[in-house]
Amino acid sequence: MLPADDPLPFSPERVLVAGVTGSGKTTLAQRLGSLWNLRHVEIDGLFHGQNWTPRPSFLDDVRTFAAEDRWITEWQYTSKGTDRILAPRAQLVVWLDYPYPLVRRRLLRRTISRRVFRTRLWNGNVEPPLWKRDAWTGENDILRWQKDTRHKWEERMPNVLAEHPHLVVIRLSHPRDVDRWLAASRPDTHR
Repeated sequence: MLPADDPLPFSPERVLVAGVTGSGKTTLAQRLGSLWNLRHVEIDGLFHGQNWTPRPSFLDDVRTFAAEDRWITEWQYTSKGTDRILAPRAQLVVWLDYPYPLVRRRLLRRTISRRVFRTRLWNGNVEPPLWKRDAWTGENDILRWQKDTRHKWEERMPNVLAEHPHLVVIRLSHPRDVDRWLAASRPDTHR
């Protein structure tokens, strides 16, 4: 596992971005995809069909893009089997291991914004409005989900490293680490 100050020893071609809900996985994946000329596949867009129903072709779609030579995506849906598809193909994991109060604020701000402005997400889906009775409970309670899974990667990462020793893992503990790490990992700095 490498800290933010260590440059990458190679130019990555297949990258997973891990982190708790609200940490900024998609934003960083888009940024890295642009920087490193990798195709960004937003995994939420593959999973969620119309009316928030899981798409039956989800795992087949994941297999299809994972077989490509150059990609970046968010490391999610591990309970659905994405680990067995993505981890063996990936070369690099960027782990956003930010303080909980920070990711909590980010998720709250994002959720409120999406619900107030009725932001269209994957396949036309829209989060429930703030005023809807069950907007913050049951399946719609993304804040509870974040709280319940906030230690997921900390608990899982030792097993990930043991099962996939080929993976290089960069652990970033604060958003300011991202900029420092990116500066050290510019394409022209690879050995």
